[in-house]
Amino acid sequence: MRETPNPASEDEARFEDFFRDAAAPGEAQLLWQMERQDGLMAGLRALFHGPASLVKLRVWVFLEVMAMPASRISREALNQHFHMLRDEPLELVLKRLREADLLAWDPSNQHYGVTPLAQQLLGLLQPLVSSSAQQDADLSALLANVAGAHQLGTLDPAQLQHLQAQLSRLYDEFADAIASGSEFHLRRARQRFGRALSLVEKASEALSAIMVQAQEQGNARLERLARELGLAQARLLSMASQFNRALQQADRQRVTLGSTGITTTDVRRWLQSVNFLENLALGALSRPVHPVLVAQHELLDTAEAEFERDRPAAPTPEALPSAQAAPEGELAVMSLPPEMSIMQALLTRWSEAGEVEQDLAPAVLGGSYARASYRAQLLPLLGDKEAQHLTGATGDMARQPWRVHWSAEQGECDDEYIRWMSRGVLRRPPADAASAEEQQEPKEEDQA
Repeated sequence: MRETPNPASEDEARFEDFFRDAAAPGEAQLLWQMERQDGLMAGLRALFHGPASLVKLRVWVFLEVMAMPASRISREALNQHFHMLRDEPLELVLKRLREADLLAWDPSNQHYGVTPLAQQLLGLLQPLVSSSAQQDADLSALLANVAGAHQLGTLDPAQLQHLQAQLSRLYDEFADAIASGSEFHLRRARQRFGRALSLVEKASEALSAIMVQAQEQGNARLERLARELGLAQARLLSMASQFNRALQQADRQRVTLGSTGITTTDVRRWLQSVNFLENLALGALSRPVHPVLVAQHELLDTAEAEFERDRPAAPTPEALPSAQAAPEGELAVMSLPPEMSIMQALLTRWSEAGEVEQDLAPAVLGGSYARASYRAQLLPLLGDKEAQHLTGATGDMARQPWRVHWSAEQGECDDEYIRWMSRGVLRRPPADAASAEEQQEPKEEDQA
C-alpha cells in the first residue's frame, strides 16, 4: 500500500502522488491546459511563495517595473526608481524575478528587459491595480475577457465556462436574498443586481455575436456553451420582477409608529448606526414601578354606574316597502352622424346630373377639421364588396357607383380649417362596366 506523502516534503512530492494509486486524471482537458502553462505557474509561484510581506514586496516591485516606459532598463535607473528601498531587499527581489524568467539580464549592454512571460503574468495581476468595486470586479473582469477575446479572435471555451459559473453563483446569491425576506438584505442585493444587469447588458452584443460566430464556424462545443450562457443570462434578467415583488412585500410589512411618520425601517436603521446598544439601557431601571391600588368600594361604584348607564334600544324590525310600478322610459338608439347622409345625397345628385368625374375636395371639405376627417374615412366604403350586402346607411354607401382615386400630389385648399390635403377625384364608371363587374363577381365565387 502506497504511503501518503509527508506534509513536510510537499515541495518534493509529485503531482501524481496526491491521487489514489498515483494515477492523475491525465485525460482531463483542464489539467492538459495547465501542463502547457508551466512557465506561467512557475512565475506565479515565484511571486507568491513565502511570507506575506515578501510577497507584497515582490508584487509591488514587479508591477512598478512593468509600468516603466523604457524597453531596456539599466540598473542605475532601477536604483533611482526604487531609491526608497534598501539595496539588499531590491537585489533579492530582482534575483527572484531573474530566476523565474520574468526579467532578462543582458550582460553585454548591462540592461534589464521584460520577457513575454512577464507580460502574460501582468494580465493576471491586473485586478490588483484595478479601481473598480470588489463586488463587481469579478463579473466585469470575466465579461471584459470574453468580449475582448472575441474581438481579437482568441476566445476560448474555458472563458465562457467561467463566465457561466459566475452568473450561476450570482443567481443563487440573489435567490437567497429574496428568500431571506430581510428588507436591508434585499436592498443591498438589489443594488448589486442592478450593477450586474448593466454589465451584462453592455456585453450582450458580444455574447450574441459569439453565438452567431460559433454557428457559422460549426464549433459545436462553443455553440453549446454560448447557448448555456444565454440561458444563464436570461435567468438573471428574469429576477428583476422577483426583486420588485419581494420589496413590495417588505414595504407592506413596514409599520408606522403612530402619527410621527417614523417607520420600523427607520428605527432599525437607527439601531444599526448605534455603536453600543447596551448603553441605551443605562438608567432604565432608575425609577421604581408604582403600583396602582383600587379599593373595593371604588370597584362597586364603577360597576353600579355601568349597570345604570343608559343603553341604546335595540332596533325594531321594519317591514319591506310595498311594490311600486316602474317609471316609463325610452330606449335611445345611437344614430350615425349626418355627414354620411349628406355625402350620399351629394353623390346621388352628381349621378342624376350625369357627372362622371368630380374633384374630391367638395365631398370632403366643409364644417370643421373633425367633419372633414370623418368624411375622408367614409371614402374607403365606396365599392367595398364586404359591406355591400349590409342594410342601412353603411350598405347604401358601399353600393354607390362612385370610386375614390387618390393622387400622390398635394396642395393648398380653399377652406377655413384645412390648408393642405392630398389631391384626388371621384369617378363613376359607365353603367355597362358596372353591370359587367357585378356579373363577374359570382363567377369568381363559383370557381373558388
